[in-house]
Amino acid sequence: MSAYTATVTVRLKRGVLDPEAETTKHALERLGFELEALRSTDRFELDLEATNADAAAERAEEMAERLLANPTIHDYDVEVAERE
Repeated sequence: MSAYTATVTVRLKRGVLDPEAETTKHALERLGFELEALRSTDRFELDLEATNADAAAERAEEMAERLLANPTIHDYDVEVAERE
């Protein structure tokens, strides 16, 4: 077994209302920043043991599907890195 850190980034699907991002976008615009769009995300870092990176990614994807994300309204990405 090796030690891995899986990073799961969860974001709302395009078209789903994101009030936190809209509020932040308007605040940035009031400060003089120009931008087309802004989306908020949640990022989870999972330290886990697995036989290889693929197994770690599979476990992180299962966690995302079962708890970290709602597949109806969220998209998510999983990245895995070996810990030293």
